Amino acid sequence: MTDGNFQEGYHGWCSGPDEFELEIGNLLQYSVPLYENGSRLAELKNSWLPYYSSELRKRRLAMAAKYCLNNIEHVAPFVERQLFFQAFRRLYNAAGEFLQTLFIARRKYPIAYDKWIREQLVEILGLPDLYPRFVNLLSIKDFESSEIRDKADALHDMFDEYCMKEIPSNRRIQATLDSAPDPQR
Repeated sequence: MTDGNFQEGYHGWCSGPDEFELEIGNLLQYSVPLYENGSRLAELKNSWLPYYSSELRKRRLAMAAKYCLNNIEHVAPFVERQLFFQAFRRLYNAAGEFLQTLFIARRKYPIAYDKWIREQLVEILGLPDLYPRFVNLLSIKDFESSEIRDKADALHDMFDEYCMKEIPSNRRIQATLDSAPDPQR
């Protein structure tokens, strides 16, 4: 049950992707109503589909990219300090934020960031070659090694390949990353 008043939730340096696009997509794009009374659902769909406003998209894209890149950049220092679980957590969060950024960049609503990944990448986004590369990111054979760092590097390459050209202000994102306080990011 919802009132259809979609609000951006909290998205912090270490929180992983937020649920804003998930809520809109799962309610308006992917669900089938059991009962409709009035025109509210049609009004919501008219407002939010096929995608939200360009201005909101631009802001959300920059935000998701900023947090994704921040998490990617923090993997290597944690690996160097042998904080492998923290490094993996940052990699996992960055993977979710990569998906969030990718969906926003493609103007598509996701279903989830932790399930039905094949369906979303292959069928919704039409990126069948990305799926095996993405799945491989979280397949770690030697956990206490540089492998997690190597996976973060691979994710950064995927980010550059699939997302960077859509981001409105690459310099502003990098400046934000460079100026953020290091210990808590």
